[in-house]
Amino acid sequence: MSKLLLVIDVQRDFINEHTFNTLNNIKSLINSEKYELIAFTRFINDKDSIWYNKLNYKGCMSTEQQEIVIDTKNYRVFDKRIYTALNDELKQFISENNIEEIYLCGFDTDACIQKTALDLFEQNYDVYILKDYCMSHKGKETHEFYINNMKRLIGNDKIV
Repeated sequence: MSKLLLVIDVQRDFINEHTFNTLNNIKSLINSEKYELIAFTRFINDKDSIWYNKLNYKGCMSTEQQEIVIDTKNYRVFDKRIYTALNDELKQFISENNIEEIYLCGFDTDACIQKTALDLFEQNYDVYILKDYCMSHKGKETHEFYINNMKRLIGNDKIV
């Protein structure tokens, strides 16, 4: 049984004055050897997406905007076109690797982190949010609000 560190959407388009300092925390976590497995997600947007068509969101459309800004060290990267990282490909990876615990870090606490955590929780996976290794590009206040919300939704003990 293994622990998975799932690094969510640490991409060029999500780096700003609020998220930048969290990158070093995530890098140190990746190098800590606390996790048997590490994987990354990458959000991809295009002109056919609901984000582009309904929200006029034009980020993460180019290869440069989609670039993961931390060295992935040849760890698995799961591309996604929705908020959640939980899809059939990730479920298969979890099953094949006998993953028992999943630890989330990355961006954005108020979107992809929360949606992934809730989906993992509802599918009965043992999920944890590493609060000091996540951030919202909207800032610390938004991050803290959603961390507190997830304490209520998935359990206070799941926020570490």
